[in-house]
Amino acid sequence: QVQLVESGGGSVEAGGSLRLSCVGSVYTGSFGSMAWFRQAPAKEREGVTMIDINGRTTTVDSVKGRFTISKGNAKNTLYLQMNSLGPDDTAMYYCAAARNVYSDSSRRLDPVNYNYWGQGTQVTVSS
Repeated sequence: QVQLVESGGGSVEAGGSLRLSCVGSVYTGSFGSMAWFRQAPAKEREGVTMIDINGRTTTVDSVKGRFTISKGNAKNTLYLQMNSLGPDDTAMYYCAAARNVYSDSSRRLDPVNYNYWGQGTQVTVSS
């Protein structure tokens, strides 16, 4: 059974940085796509950024230039480096994995296309 476990969340002031980690029970190369999603209270789950098995990334406009997704040297890890955080980034952040690779950008960050999910790690940014 595939398990994904996130860590690294916390409380920071606006302008600060955090690095989230996702450790999988299997090699990340087993997945066609891996992604970070977030969900704020009373809002829908939002795709933040993803990386496919070919190393191609897709990132939502609101975090471009601030958030970076990467795969770790340990072959079962995924990271999200978050810089210049603001209160709008406050949310529960989830790591997710999909069996497939999607060429259509609209599908690459659609949560319905992801098969495996972690439990989430909370990020709170104060102004």
